Amino acid sequence: MMPPMRIARFLHEGRMLEGVLGPDDVLVAEGGTLKVPLGDVQLLPPCEPTKLVCVGRNYVEHAAELGNEVPEEPLIFLKPPSAVIPSGAEIRYPAWSKLLHFEGELAVVIGRRCRNVSAFQARDVIRGYTVMNDVTARDRQKEDKTWTRGKAFDASAPLGPWLETELDPDATRVRTWVNGELRQDGETSLMVFRVPHLVATISRIMTLEPGDVIATGTPAGVGEIRLGDTVEIEVDGVGRLTNAVAAADEAQLIE
Repeated sequence: MMPPMRIARFLHEGRMLEGVLGPDDVLVAEGGTLKVPLGDVQLLPPCEPTKLVCVGRNYVEHAAELGNEVPEEPLIFLKPPSAVIPSGAEIRYPAWSKLLHFEGELAVVIGRRCRNVSAFQARDVIRGYTVMNDVTARDRQKEDKTWTRGKAFDASAPLGPWLETELDPDATRVRTWVNGELRQDGETSLMVFRVPHLVATISRIMTLEPGDVIATGTPAGVGEIRLGDTVEIEVDGVGRLTNAVAAADEAQLIE
């Protein structure tokens, strides 16, 4: 069994590297051993998902605060890879929304291609855990019959800061601060559907690829974020994800 590790993806001198996080540096095994000072790196998202599978209403109190019933089976929706940004990047407030919400979550990162995994096999296909902000255009989510516009826009999935390989997902804590004010404080033991059940259910529906993310739902306390706000989300035993809110980019032609 591999020892617990924190794995970071980052840019250093124009190269994308992955290494084991230490107190002051990142250890990269690349043709030998390379130690890169933390101050010299730019963190990237801790994985490259082909999809992010998100779980709605997975905490009773969160479902209640929005006037929703708790589902009998996991309520899932997707975010695309273009929604992902790293810790330190800006959440871009879309011009077509007037009500943006934060949602702090524990996220599971898949390590092996899998399908039809049982709950007992779930741990064998999990590479580790990270932190996610399921940023939501709440006004558009409520208007539409599907959640795509309200959930899947660019920069709606801040992810990071790194990946923790060992964590008890049933016994940790999710907290969110906006401009230093604590807004969410929830225990993952209160999830309606636990991580093994989520992996099993989702893998019956779709093949999970290495790097794919399962966002396990948000505890109560979600609320509005505005331009200029800073959102910090911490999962105990993993780390803290920090992102500021800025205006959306102007129209671009991308070649």
